[in-house]
Amino acid sequence: MHADIADASGGLRRRTLLAYGIGDAGTGMAAALVGFYLFVFYTAVAGLPAWLAGTVLMVVRIWDVISDQVIGWLGDHTQHRLGPRIPWILGCAVPLGLSMALMWWVPPFADPWRFCWFVLVASLFQATYSGVNLPYAALATELTNNTPLRTRLNTARFTGSVLASLIGLVAGAMLTHHGASGYWRLGCFAGVVLITGSSLSALGLAPAARQCRRPSHDQRGLLPQLRSLLPNPLFLRVVVLYLLLWCALQLMQPVAIIYLRDAMHLPHSWSTGLLIPFQLAALMGLWIWNQVADRSSRFRALLIGGCLWITLCLVATLLPGLHVDLSPWASANRMPLILLITAVLGLGLGASTAYLLPWAFLPDAVDLQQGHPAGLITAFMVQIQKLGSACSVFALGLLLSWSGYVAALGPQQPHSALVMIRLCMGVVPALLVMTALWLMKGWDRRLTPASEH
Repeated sequence: MHADIADASGGLRRRTLLAYGIGDAGTGMAAALVGFYLFVFYTAVAGLPAWLAGTVLMVVRIWDVISDQVIGWLGDHTQHRLGPRIPWILGCAVPLGLSMALMWWVPPFADPWRFCWFVLVASLFQATYSGVNLPYAALATELTNNTPLRTRLNTARFTGSVLASLIGLVAGAMLTHHGASGYWRLGCFAGVVLITGSSLSALGLAPAARQCRRPSHDQRGLLPQLRSLLPNPLFLRVVVLYLLLWCALQLMQPVAIIYLRDAMHLPHSWSTGLLIPFQLAALMGLWIWNQVADRSSRFRALLIGGCLWITLCLVATLLPGLHVDLSPWASANRMPLILLITAVLGLGLGASTAYLLPWAFLPDAVDLQQGHPAGLITAFMVQIQKLGSACSVFALGLLLSWSGYVAALGPQQPHSALVMIRLCMGVVPALLVMTALWLMKGWDRRLTPASEH
């Protein structure tokens, strides 16, 4: 008989919420640094062409297609006194932190060996990321059957994630202007946070994880279980929702610094510094959408946040650039700068829906599936997260290369490249979010009032 933390003592419930909030700190920081800086690191520091920088992550995701599902399936079948999830988190924490640091080291050899090094280290990072993040994310469904409490668990999770991302972006703004040595120090710092946060979270969650619901002992192999997910309509919709929203977010993240520097004509320190209010707004958005979901519905939160996101994407596409020969605070630049900061804050509020709401919808799909294989289904979500990142960066690299973008030119990019940068920052993400909102129409009608509240 499993225990639900909704029925646990206040002390255990608070400990579980705190430990769950810590658990995504390292992986959240890693995801933000990879999303915002890795493409820039590959092109501007490691010297890879834009198309090859995107190819690195795309090659890695081919490996992830297999590894994520295997890890999710193995997690569901792991037998341990602490449950199937905690041993994976503890076992993968150290190699994950080490591979995070090594991703930001430029090896002293030329291509193709340098390219192979980046692929190898990124593959190790992604595999160990799955080993930590898959079991951890699956616990949100297994710790409780209470929908509002599940949403609060995910709110705590992404609060820790965004706070850690914010710290990572501050560190990035301080270190990346030092070139290769700064990126290396940034990677080492993130690696320490990964190891520490993942380990502390696992230890904090252990008492609740020992007693919570576990997946049934389904004796079928991996492929039959994967095929059994296809008739689950809620599962398919949540997976596609996450892919669309994450592609939109991950397209905006790597192009953001390029957009601020080359299209808006901000200095490097301003370009990296404006990522901080974006993350602060995303942090605020998590709690706003949690309240909307709790008082109304999760779809209402998605609709409001998504419409805000779409609107500000289109605004960002059309914003005029600052006068390049004047200070950002000069009177001629003051109004464009205020509009830009407002757009950045609005984008953060809207984009926070990509963090929270797909995971808030996911337990409905797990509950509908026979055997409740949270690990296997969560594997799809983490894989979609990685696939969205890879597809976005790969597409960005191809589009920028096709448009004539050259990192060394800075603001002196050809007109075609500047147009493409603006489209990738605004119009394309807006279209993806619009599609996601259309996909989720009628979700609430599939649920009874009791299941939603």
